[in-house]
Amino acid sequence: MSIADDDSQLQGLTQVYQQAFSDSLTVGEIARWDLLSCQPDDRLEEAVRRMHERKVSSILVIEAGQPVGIWTERDTLALDLGKAETLDLPMRAVMSHPLRSAPASMALHELTQRFREQGVRHYLIEDGQRFGIVSLSDIVLNQGLEHYLRLRKVHSLVKKQGVALDAGASLAELLVFMRDHGRDAVIIDFVAAGVEADERYGIVTERDLVRVLAFHADYRCVGDVATRPLLTVRHTENLYRVRNIMAERKIRHIGVLDEDGELVDVVSFADILTGMELAYVHELKQALQETDHALRRSRDDLFLAQRVIDNSLEGIMVTDARGVIISVNPAFTRLTGYSEAEVLGQNPSILSSGRQSPAFYRRMWDSLAEHGYWQGELWNRRRNGEIYPELLHIAEIRNGQGELTHYTALFSDISRLKESEARIRTLAYYDPLTDLPNRRLLEDRLSVEISHATRKKDRLGVLFVDLDRFKRINDSLGHQAGDQVLKEVARRIRGSVREVDTVGRMGGDEFLVILGALERPEAAAATARRILTALLPPIETDGRELIITTSIGISIYPDDATDAATLVKNADVAMYRAKEQGRNSFQLFQPSMNARSLERLALQTALHGALAGDQFRLHFQPLIDTRTEELLAVEALLRWQHPVLGMIGPADFIPLAEESGLIISIGEWVLRDACRHLSQWLSAGRKPIGMMVNISARQFRQPDFVDCVAELLAEWQVPQGLLTFELTESILVEDVDSAVERMHALRALGIQLALDDFGTGYSSFAYLKELPVDLLKIDRLFIRGIDRNVRDAALVGGIVFLGKSLGMKVIAEGVETRAHLNVLQDQGCERAQGFYFCEPLTWDQLLQRYPVVLRPDGQ
Repeated sequence: MSIADDDSQLQGLTQVYQQAFSDSLTVGEIARWDLLSCQPDDRLEEAVRRMHERKVSSILVIEAGQPVGIWTERDTLALDLGKAETLDLPMRAVMSHPLRSAPASMALHELTQRFREQGVRHYLIEDGQRFGIVSLSDIVLNQGLEHYLRLRKVHSLVKKQGVALDAGASLAELLVFMRDHGRDAVIIDFVAAGVEADERYGIVTERDLVRVLAFHADYRCVGDVATRPLLTVRHTENLYRVRNIMAERKIRHIGVLDEDGELVDVVSFADILTGMELAYVHELKQALQETDHALRRSRDDLFLAQRVIDNSLEGIMVTDARGVIISVNPAFTRLTGYSEAEVLGQNPSILSSGRQSPAFYRRMWDSLAEHGYWQGELWNRRRNGEIYPELLHIAEIRNGQGELTHYTALFSDISRLKESEARIRTLAYYDPLTDLPNRRLLEDRLSVEISHATRKKDRLGVLFVDLDRFKRINDSLGHQAGDQVLKEVARRIRGSVREVDTVGRMGGDEFLVILGALERPEAAAATARRILTALLPPIETDGRELIITTSIGISIYPDDATDAATLVKNADVAMYRAKEQGRNSFQLFQPSMNARSLERLALQTALHGALAGDQFRLHFQPLIDTRTEELLAVEALLRWQHPVLGMIGPADFIPLAEESGLIISIGEWVLRDACRHLSQWLSAGRKPIGMMVNISARQFRQPDFVDCVAELLAEWQVPQGLLTFELTESILVEDVDSAVERMHALRALGIQLALDDFGTGYSSFAYLKELPVDLLKIDRLFIRGIDRNVRDAALVGGIVFLGKSLGMKVIAEGVETRAHLNVLQDQGCERAQGFYFCEPLTWDQLLQRYPVVLRPDGQ
């Protein structure tokens, strides 16, 4: 209906609103207080007979003067009408309980909303010790919307879902049909009986089933039970007349004929109620979209619109031109958890979930400025912290002079819709065995990543991962064992990449990894190394330990290809070259491999002279007490100051040092320089702090490592307890017993031991209780999302609890925001490091940032 184009319809709608919401009735005014009741032990037969005599749809079950249950015509569907003993059942065995009740003082429109939301047809009304009943029919007959019903035609309620049963069907078939389809009435077709056209259809309702019980009749088919002929109206009849016909005939269902006189549906009282509710919401949306016209209405019109808003099932918020909230409706409170008093005067950002970027809101405001409205989906946060999706419509309101005065927002919770979409998307786009994206989704994501890389002029990597000789596992141990291996491989690959990367299963034993925003191709190679390392430990299945190796091929956008299909093909080719080279390795795609190999060789050659040329430097990352933000220790981080290439990060040369064996001499230099700096710190009279040094697995396994450490401690007079070695779980791969023995020897020298990158390695939980470890360092991958991802936060909380339970101190790496720190403080994590506190500093920068603090003895 167009309110602006038709004044007569506008006047009619105004009358409807006035009639609907002024001087609202209470439920006590329409309740029926002369109730039909029975005792819990009364037989069903007696109750049914009395209901039939009184022609009522329900009977209340009373015990000790209090209602304990109700039996309605709908409950007939739960009975077995074919058994004679059914009528002997006591009412307590068949009644519905507990009862839904409402006070007599409740407004009629509020109870109407409950009827619609809960899908019930009877409510117990309480007025002190007096009890009454309000049924769905009472609601429809007392809505006070006569003028509105005259404006609407019955065809607006037709759903064309009317399915007729043949008159020869059995009662058992009828009951099954009504239960399965949630019907309270069924059309009965007598065409096979050769009846006249105008008497072709009948109807069986729940009241007819009560009549079957009341008369003990042995009906052979539904045709014997049906009321015939079915009362019908033309589809052009208005709802007011339809409702009156139903009320006069004391029926709750009526057939609807189309323009050809064919029966198309049956309309019930429930349909009329639902139709009215839905129509109001639809018209409210239209009113919001035509705010310029609404502002010209009179003061009375504004009052009526407010009443409609108050009774809307969708949340509505009104702000002034500055975006300050000046009004919300009850549905707003129900959906968000905020009361009106809590949000008035606030900015709508109080609901922000943090999931939308600033760019999202800029586009939203640009659309509002250009078009005067905006509609879309976003995530908001309820008062209890729960994040939920909503469909939001925002519109400007301007006065007669075209000046912006207000904004209106209408929103609804679409959580269930999103859940349904997610289930459908999971079935269509995810591999059911591993829960990874399937080939179809991988193709979509790769295309998207290529678009992003093109726009941002970034690189991206594609890793084609294939398990070596996997067919042997399926052939010898069966597909069930093979499935277990695939699931574990998928889990390990996912644990080896960044959260923003995509891991998918192409099919069989083939996986694809998409790495976005690569600074250089070597980053893809580093990821391949992590995957190979993650797959080294045996996989246990059915009591067997299986050694799994893999071959990985890598292609880089745009170096090797610029389209998705070619990138995957090139990565596949490189994977087969890796298999040819001996398996359990990775290969870059050939066209760019030579150039990268030469660059890598040059870097490796330069690395041999870096130590002799005094090109290494230490930077220091502060470790902070999360409670006081006091400096507790620093972590020594290695940097390579190349005379031509400039500062080179450890990710670019540490793998080369590991492969060439230079890591042993470099690691010894790092340890010596760290002890030297710590000695200088203490000699200046500063308050003692700890020095944390990363020890590589290869350096740790050197036979004379413990002796070298002892010599350095003596040379630089490092006090016990101030030097901490950070070890990764890779030290346990070859010889667990030898590693634990060496760790005990280091602790005897006063060295503290920290387990680095906890949770990302091989078997931390299995060996943790056996390791002589003083500290756990939670990897930054887990910290990154703790303020947004409930699972990450729960995992970090579990690690903190685990560490403290074992008497260990826990350190969180990668703390970059105040939100990260807040979560860690709430979880009891007392030590942290990251860019939120400070970036890695040179030694001079560290001394400037943390000036001299004398020891407690003043020395």
